[in-house]
Amino acid sequence: MGKGLFLTGTGTEVGKTFVTALIIKKLREAGKRAGYFKAAASGSQRTKDGVIVSADAAYVSRVSGLHGTLSEMVPYVYENEYSPHLAAQAEGNPLELSVVCSRYAAIAGQYDYVTMEGSGGIVCPLRYDSQVILLEDVIKKLGLGVLIVADAGLGTLNAVTLTVSYLYGREIPVKGVILNRYKGGVIEADNRKMVTRLTGVPVLAAVPEGAGSLDMDVAGLEGLYG
Repeated sequence: MGKGLFLTGTGTEVGKTFVTALIIKKLREAGKRAGYFKAAASGSQRTKDGVIVSADAAYVSRVSGLHGTLSEMVPYVYENEYSPHLAAQAEGNPLELSVVCSRYAAIAGQYDYVTMEGSGGIVCPLRYDSQVILLEDVIKKLGLGVLIVADAGLGTLNAVTLTVSYLYGREIPVKGVILNRYKGGVIEADNRKMVTRLTGVPVLAAVPEGAGSLDMDVAGLEGLYG
């Protein structure tokens, strides 16, 4: 069974999928067996054959050189660009935690390292009807630690601190923070220092916009998985 790591963002559009692809690419280029998983993806598009495909899984596969069936990587794919719980209600396909866990186990059986990408920020309902399933329920059920992806610019200190506080309040381990779209100006350089001072969580990397690789050593990256 491969080791896993969960990637969450401080919100939507901070670059989780971009950073996830770079992480898997880094591991694979080092000869490691690295795979991808996501419980639910909304805002997905249909192919010419009418099949709904996760754009996130397709992007990660293309960038990292990962080969595999996209539907195996993402068991719940929704066409509506809503929060997963609302998309599931609209499309009549509610998420089952047992299915997510069994599909994750299948992926983990194929790889040494599995990077699981979240949906939006950490407070994301995956199902909200007769059952309530939040992202944190999946993380705890699978026993994963969390890596936080945040935009490097203004507002990051508040967003990261709140995310860390939420995770610690649920007794979920936080492995570190990666700052995305890093330009290195006065604010962003200060954010890089202050994130750790305010939360005690290390900033493991600062990724420039459009970067083609992740500036982390492979051994340090492997150490994040558990």
